[in-house]
Order: sequence, then structure tokens, then C-alpha cells
Amino acid sequence: MTATQPSSAVTLQRSLSPGRRARNALATAWMVGALAMALVPLAFLVGYVVRAGMKAFSWSFITNDLPVVTTLPGGGIAPAIVGTLVITGFAALLAVPLGVLAAIYLNEYGGKGRIASLVRFLSEVMSGVPSVVMGLFIFTLYTLREGLQGLGGSLALACLMLPIVIRSTEEMLRLVPVELRQGSLALGCPQWRTIVTVVLPAGAPGIVSGVMLAIARAAGETAPLLFTIGLTSTTNVNVFKGTNTTLSAQIFANAQNMVFPAARDRAWGAALTLVVIVLVFSLAARFVSGRFATRTQHGTV
Repeated sequence: MTATQPSSAVTLQRSLSPGRRARNALATAWMVGALAMALVPLAFLVGYVVRAGMKAFSWSFITNDLPVVTTLPGGGIAPAIVGTLVITGFAALLAVPLGVLAAIYLNEYGGKGRIASLVRFLSEVMSGVPSVVMGLFIFTLYTLREGLQGLGGSLALACLMLPIVIRSTEEMLRLVPVELRQGSLALGCPQWRTIVTVVLPAGAPGIVSGVMLAIARAAGETAPLLFTIGLTSTTNVNVFKGTNTTLSAQIFANAQNMVFPAARDRAWGAALTLVVIVLVFSLAARFVSGRFATRTQHGTV
């Protein structure tokens, strides 16, 4: 296209009537304004957390053990970082495979059958259950028998993650064109192989994004963990034995003593650390989903 030849978008814009151009400009301005209104509180929140959290954020802060008393100065949040990664990671290990398999059944096998409809209904119900109720549920069934453990927190977080993974994965599988399935089946591939080699790679970017959304929500939950994991000031990587702690639990514990500068700074520092961890995992998920999308477009999956 030469410089004298207008683009197709400009040509289409000029062909519109003045009234339609005015309505289009109004709608564009409304969408940009709505985006700006949504970004303002988000930018303010992130900026405030960064400004307040940087007062305590340092290498020693993320590597030292917690103080025995939250009101005392010094110490770090290394046990909370390790506990967050271990408990949330084990919860993802429980919820993600089960959720993806359930979504595959709902979209590829169940359809509109009674069992599939029942599973969708229960998933909707689970997504609306408050996190504190889920924590009490795990506390009654598991913690009262086995004691305070990281596994109890993982079970509670897995129950919160499961409906998000199911719903997001099912929606992504619905977006995969039917022609891809039909082409694979026409070549003689069985249905299970079609799902593994065609459907899942095509929907992988959206599935990964949904999984990261579930993990991000679980990493920031506090209420279910108050009843299940207890509290400790030392690092514990074993989810099957002993009490544990997480960043969200430390934010809650230190926020109760905001009148003490050490506890206040530690709470904001833990909040900033949690934001950084979620950001890192989100960027990693975007990178992985982008690689999947590129490989799918080039037919290398």
C-alpha cells in the first residue's frame, strides 16, 4: 500500500454517516473512560502497597525466620514464603488435574446429560461457597482428626480452586473449533488421542490462564487457613506434619497489631511479597500460554 492510498479502516470510516461516526466516537470514549476508571483504583492500590511494603522489604526480610512475637522488631518472613509456595502448590497439584479432567468429561463426553448437568450445578454451588465455610468444612472432616497441618490448608484451597478450574477449562474447550476434532477423527485417531493431541493444545493458553487465576485466588486466601494450618515461626516444608504459616496468615496476624511499627511494616512487606509472587507466576503463565499459542499456530503441537 502506497502513501497515497488510504487504508481500508480509513475508507470504511469515511463511508459512515456523520451520525454513525459520532456514535462510534462516543462509544470509544466511553470504553476508554471505563478502562481509566478501572485502572485508577488498581494503580492506587498497587502503588500504596509498594510504597508501604518497601519500608520492610529487603534480602534479610525474605530470608530470615519470623519473630516469635509479632510486635517485636526484626526477623523476616521466609517461613511464610515457603509455606505459601508449598501449601498452594500442593493444592494446585490436587485441584488442577481433577478440574481439567472434569472439564474434559463435561465438554467432550457428558454434553447435556444428567451427570454432566449435576457436576455443573455442584461446581456452580462450590464457586459461591464462602472461603471461611470451606475452611470450617475441612476443619471438621480432617483437622479435628489429624491436627493442624499444611495438608488441611491445601485441601481447603483445593476445594476453592476446583470450581474455577472446571469452569474456565470447560469454556476454553468450547472455543476449540469442532472442525479440528472432526479432522483428527477422520484421520483415524480415537477420541482420547484427539483430546490429548488436538483439543488440549488448542485450548492450552486459556486453560493456563484459568489455572493461574485459581492459584492467585488461593494464594491470597486467609480464612480457610486460620482453622487448618495453625501458626509457626520456623520453616516447614512438610505438608503432612506440623503446623505451618503463609503470607496471608502473617498479614492477618500482623495487621491485628498495626499500632506497633514492626508489625505494621511486616504486614505491608508480606503483602508486597505476595503481590510479587502472584505477578511472577502470572508472567510465567503468560509466557507458557504464549509458547503454546505459537506452537499451535505453526502446527508443531
